[in-house]
This record gives sequence, C-alpha cells and structure tokens, in this order.
Amino acid sequence: MPLLEESSVPRDCTRTVPVVIIGNGPSGICLSYLLSGYTPYLDPMAVHPNPILFRKLQEAKQLPITEQNLEFLCEGIEGRSGNPVAVLFDTLLHPNADLGFELPSVLHWRLEKKHHIPHLVLGKATPGGAWHAMEGSMLTISLGIWMELPGVNYRDLTPGKRSSVSNDRATPDEISSYYKNYVKLMGLQKNFVDNTYVTSVLKLHRSHEKSLGNEKNTINGQLNGVKNGFDYCNKNSIENGQNGLVNGFSNELRNEMENSSRSGDTGEEDEDSRGNEGVRESIEFSQGLSQGLWEVRGYQQLQGDTHVPFSLFAENVVLATGASDSPARLGVEGEDLPYVFHSVRDLGVAVSCHSNLGSSSDPVLVVGAGLSAADAVLCALNHRVTVLHAFRKRSDDPGLIFKQLPKTLYPEYHRVYHMMCSQVYPASPVANPTLPSSSLFPDYTSFPEHCVLSFQPDMHCVMRGSNGALRVFKVSMVLVLIGTYPNLFFLKEQGQYLGLDPSRPISCRQNPVDINPYTFECNAEPGLFAMGPLVGDNFVRFLKGGALGITSCLRKRLKQRIEKNRKLIAEDGGCGGRGRDGSGGGGGGFI
Repeated sequence: MPLLEESSVPRDCTRTVPVVIIGNGPSGICLSYLLSGYTPYLDPMAVHPNPILFRKLQEAKQLPITEQNLEFLCEGIEGRSGNPVAVLFDTLLHPNADLGFELPSVLHWRLEKKHHIPHLVLGKATPGGAWHAMEGSMLTISLGIWMELPGVNYRDLTPGKRSSVSNDRATPDEISSYYKNYVKLMGLQKNFVDNTYVTSVLKLHRSHEKSLGNEKNTINGQLNGVKNGFDYCNKNSIENGQNGLVNGFSNELRNEMENSSRSGDTGEEDEDSRGNEGVRESIEFSQGLSQGLWEVRGYQQLQGDTHVPFSLFAENVVLATGASDSPARLGVEGEDLPYVFHSVRDLGVAVSCHSNLGSSSDPVLVVGAGLSAADAVLCALNHRVTVLHAFRKRSDDPGLIFKQLPKTLYPEYHRVYHMMCSQVYPASPVANPTLPSSSLFPDYTSFPEHCVLSFQPDMHCVMRGSNGALRVFKVSMVLVLIGTYPNLFFLKEQGQYLGLDPSRPISCRQNPVDINPYTFECNAEPGLFAMGPLVGDNFVRFLKGGALGITSCLRKRLKQRIEKNRKLIAEDGGCGGRGRDGSGGGGGGFI
C-alpha cells in the first residue's frame, strides 16, 4: 500500500488531542469506554468472595475504582496475568472465574461526564481489530463471557448462544460482531476513526513544543483552534478533490473537542460564556495530562486507492495495536514462494475457493505446535485434506499449550494433541529422502523434533529430524504458524527501546514493553502507554486491566494538575491560569 510523504501534510492543520489510542481492538475499545466517562463503583448490593479485597473496597466505596489506590487493592491477589491491575480488574468483573464459577460482577457503572477525557481511537478497519481477520469457523480459547467488555453482556448480543459451559466458546465472527455493536451501543462512535494507518509517532523536543504553543497563547486563540479543527486541511483537501478524510476525520475531532468542552456545562449560560468556559476546561485537560507532545502522522484509506494524510498532536499516546501484525518467520530458503503462507485464514480461503485442494491433492504442511497450528490442522482435516505436521518440540514436551487446556472444554485441541503423539512418522537411522510416503498415515502424520530446511520451487519441502535424517515431501500448501510479532515501525527503533530488553525486538511473551505495572506508562517514555498483548496480556479478560490502569493514571494526573493550576491562579491574582514561568503549566495545549 503506497504511503503519502509526510511533507504533503501542512503543519498548520495539526491540532492537539489529549489522548490518541492506536488500535481499535478490544484494548482500544475498552479504554475508550472508560475515557468517555463510564466510571466503575463498588455495587452496594455485591459481596466479593475475597474477604480481604472486599474489605478494602468497602473502605472507599464512595470513590470510583479509578480514584482508589490500585497498588493497595492489588496486594495479595494472584491470577493468570503478570500484570497486577489486570488480575484486579478481572476478579472485579468475573469473581473466582478460574475456579469455574460464573459469579456476577461486583461493579456497577455510571456515566459521569465530568470524568470524560477527549480522545481519538485510530484503527485500520472497523472496531474489533484483528478479530475481523481471523478464520471464522474456529472457536475462541476463552469462554464467550470472558470476551465481553464492561457494560454489555456477551450473551445479550448473541441470544442464540447455548448456555452450557462446555459450549459457551465463541467464533471470531461472533466476537467481532459483538465488539462492533458494543461501540454503537455505548455511544463511542464519535471517538473512532476507521481505516486509518499510522505511519509516524514522534516525540517533539521542548523547544518545538514552546514554539507551537506561542502561536496561539490566548483564550481566543485556543477557542478558534478548537472550533476550527482541521479547517485548513479541509479547505486544501476540497480543492484537491479529496475531502473524504478531512470531512470525516476533522469533523470527528472537532465535534469530540466541542462535546468534551461542554461536558461540564449544566446551566443556561449564553453561547459565548459557555464556549469560553468550555475552552478553559479543555486547556485544563491539556495542561493536566501533558507529559510533552507527540506528533502522530498517517493516512486514511478511502474508497478505492485514495489515501488522504493527516497529522495531529497528542498529549498522550496509547499503544493498543495487539501482536498479530507480523508473523514470525522461519528464515529459510523459499519461504517467500507463493505456496507458503503464515495465516490460518489463508488456508480457509484456499479450501473454500480452490477445488484442487482436497482429499486427492498433495498434503498440506503445517509448521508449529501452538493453537494456531492446531486450528490449521483441524481446518484441513474438516475439508478432508491430508496434513503433515512438523514442530521442533517433543510430542510429550511439558511446555506444549495443550497440556494446560481441560479436555472437557477443548476436545478438538486434545484430538490434535492425541494425533501429535500417536500418529508419528517413524524415526529412521538412515536418511532416505526419496521414498517417504509409504510411512505416512492416511489423514495426518506428525513430525516431532523436526525443523524445515528449505522450500523448493517445485513444491517440495526438505525437513531434518533430530537424528539428522532428511525428509522430502511434495506438498500443495505450507502454513508456517510459529507466532506473531507486533509491528511498531512507526516508532523510533521500531519500538525496540521500550522493551524489557532494549537490545531485542518487542515480543509479547519474551520481551514485552516495559511499563509501570499500575499505570501502564512506558518506563522509557513518559506520556506513552501500552496495553494488551504488547505488555503480555494476550487474553481479552486481562487486557481490560490496561484500560483501568491508564484511565486511573490520567484522571489522577489531571486532577493533581488542575488543583495546582488553581492554586497558581489564586496566588497570581487570576492571571489566565499561566504558570510562574509563563509556560501555561503544561507541555502542550490545544494548538
């Protein structure tokens, strides 16, 4: 997909947003829900099964969870996430879920406009993220109710779903539909800009921020900036016949700012008074949240191949991109040949669209020993396609994911695991690559402790076993499913400097983003946050904790800064809310 040069975007058309969220999957959706003013309180009728946690919650029951001490609440709580806030939020939403109970949440939610923080969610497609791209016939690992977001019961949007626990897993189609409908039901659409591709996120130097702030340093200038939005971009784009993005994008931004600036209005003041008060509210947002400015650039894809650029400033940026952007590769000869793929969805397309892939075709080779590889095996077998399954580990390796899944809940994965152990290609002390087919099982054959050496143009694959023996097979298709990596190309050093080990690429399991465990702010970059798989939370039930931590951090930071500014205003005799150094008390502003 061609990219427009950054120089094609006039700097005059940029505007500042308190929070920009990159990624519109469940992480971004849940964070937008909390930033929109939906606020969690302890339900006065609820009793949490953990008596120590329940006692802590009761001590501050008048306060929303977002204003409480999350570190204090997290003490002593254990769960299946390495992030304590993720475990806390999960046990508040689904008490004792790991023990097999389906207890009601102990939270109740209030929509409080005073807690609204203006933000934009930028996503490559419609809300739902990677769930739209998954093979639709698979079942989720988590139960359907664990995939739900706060405020909307999953079963309410899927009324035909059976209530039996063993059958309460969902398909990707059901989940993606749930997330898309969730955004509409909760009134979050104004925060989302779809079909948007971020190409650059750059931290601005302090000198640059001051020069930007000096361009509009009065209340009137701020008001005009908020109201006009991207009007300059709008004008130029209309002249160029490309008004799709700027009409949609800038209107969303402008409406979002205007709505947020009026969120605290309750009286019947005249328009000018209400507008000026709204701008003061917005400026307080900016000054309260700012840890410096980020410049976010990219483009929106319109109908056809039209790509319209955008550029905006953000006080805070949240990375909610997930981890499925870039598939892990073997790095062997022939991996780029047209019959080698890296997604289960490609197999689904092939068996649906190509009549030459079936019971009479050459086998499909699946490489990998995770759940994606198992999904590919199941998909092929369901379409009567013979499978060769190669993986590096022993079939009885205790680290295989199948050993962690209860048989009653995941019978299809245990079917694959049983074949991995029982339908094994016989080890041969002598390499005999010329006549391998006689030892193959009719439907499925596993190759434990095998590695791929190369893929040949004539659709032959060369593998080597643990004893050094070579195997050569003619295949019709190859699925390399050995994991995925996040693609943070839009950050400096591709985001590598944010990891626990800055010398290695970001990896959800081996090298996640290094964050403060209670605020989810990157330790290497103030004002930059990460959540979801980027910080090791690969399950939806836990990635929601990132939304709680980030929202709590931003609200507390905003409250502290506003209180400080008001004290300065009182000390200075009400001189427009500027700090002692004349910088406005913050690193940015609605420019």
